[in-house]
Amino acid sequence: MQLPVYHSTQIQAWEQRWFEQQNSSLGLMQQAAWAISQKLHHHILKNSLSIKKIAVWCGSGKNAGDGYYIAIYLKSLGYNISIFTMPAGQSTDLKQAVADAHANQLPISNHFDVNNDYDCHIDALFGIGLNRELDQNWQSIVHHFNRLSGFKVAVDLPSGLNANTGASLPVAIKVDVTYTILAEKIGLFTGQATEYVGQLELISLIPKDNMLQAFAYLSTQQVKLPIRQSFGHKGTYGHVLVVGGHKNMGGAVIMAAEAAFHAGAGKVTVICDALHHSAILARAPNIMIKDINQIDAQEIEQILKEIDAVCFGMGLGRDQWAKQTFDVWFQQLHQQQKLHVVLDADALWFLSDQSIKLGQNFYMTPHAGEAARLLDISVAQIEQDRFTAIRQLQQRYNGAWVLKGAGSLSLFHDKIMICTAGNAGMGTGGMGDVLAGMIASLKAQFDDQICLSDVVTLHAQAGDLLAQNGQRGIQAYDMAKAIYHVVNHP
Repeated sequence: MQLPVYHSTQIQAWEQRWFEQQNSSLGLMQQAAWAISQKLHHHILKNSLSIKKIAVWCGSGKNAGDGYYIAIYLKSLGYNISIFTMPAGQSTDLKQAVADAHANQLPISNHFDVNNDYDCHIDALFGIGLNRELDQNWQSIVHHFNRLSGFKVAVDLPSGLNANTGASLPVAIKVDVTYTILAEKIGLFTGQATEYVGQLELISLIPKDNMLQAFAYLSTQQVKLPIRQSFGHKGTYGHVLVVGGHKNMGGAVIMAAEAAFHAGAGKVTVICDALHHSAILARAPNIMIKDINQIDAQEIEQILKEIDAVCFGMGLGRDQWAKQTFDVWFQQLHQQQKLHVVLDADALWFLSDQSIKLGQNFYMTPHAGEAARLLDISVAQIEQDRFTAIRQLQQRYNGAWVLKGAGSLSLFHDKIMICTAGNAGMGTGGMGDVLAGMIASLKAQFDDQICLSDVVTLHAQAGDLLAQNGQRGIQAYDMAKAIYHVVNHP
């Protein structure tokens, strides 16, 4: 099942519609706080955490109101509670929350000079409305929160994290658990978010109405591939072509080709510089090879009639030879309407110089740096709003897209999917080549029976399998056996 996630403005509008139906905003605040306090108490007991003294950090908005009531309810459960805040203008609901905290004899300090005497710290500083960079004073407060020891909790989302982009502003609070209210926000799943959010739990309080439409979806973790028929043969399961391999760069095509085979392709051909042929055959003698320097346009046209998918660009290089090679192959590829074409690595470099619209059978897989060149903007701009970036890529070039990175995004037609699998250990050379090979392989085998986001998930799950004994030192060339495992054991 694909779980919908939302933009902050959608959630705020939904919440406002609820209030316009004469539902109480204060009541909703109290409901959220009650649910969070109960979940936190259960988490403490279930995990046998030694927590007695809790510091609740409150700002001056709705998030702070949640914090005051969480403090009240946790005190009723027997915890020693202190509230730390900074005086500021208050809404009617927040004034009531402060008054109720005083009525419950909770100590409230008008500063954030919190010491290390507390077992737990609850972040109720900022809510989903924060979209500006924190000033130096607030940055210092965030750094102080992060330096303190103890169990850390965020109310709705970690303060300093943009709810819609997953970017820190420019710092954010790091927690063990985030209790997000009403619905999942898109920024909790991509970009820098995984560094800050910790375990995520949803506090669902009001029914979703018909006007609330998903902004994106979380990819399913259970990818089930069709069962193979007993009378199948190598011609049944797709022929993948891997094109690239400059004379100085042979490893990328090998990794893409091996990934294609281990993902189940029946046949794989690599067309690259002949200098790499011996190495390819020594490592994988089942791969067929051709010399990229001995193939003309007419032969390319014939080859493309015999395959089901091609991944193009890995190890191609960026010199004059690479440009000429790209031009010759791309002239043939962009005319294809049924063949699945994956453009990766150096093919994306040269694509940025093209003014052309691609078909839905094209799959582009840039990382942030490649996306920045394709859109002629900075990497920082890409990372500040990855959702906007992937939509701009599709608007400019058409086709289907994967924007790689933490919480990789996939976009096919008008639907954005967020991958929640994967790990930081996958940030190593060659992982993109492996993904390109997997996309070509699984599309060659299943055509439209498998969606792009499912392939991204399988790739990430293979990386997670390798990371079971540690993330540091994972190598892309080790992915082959992990891919074999995940495509056979969903």
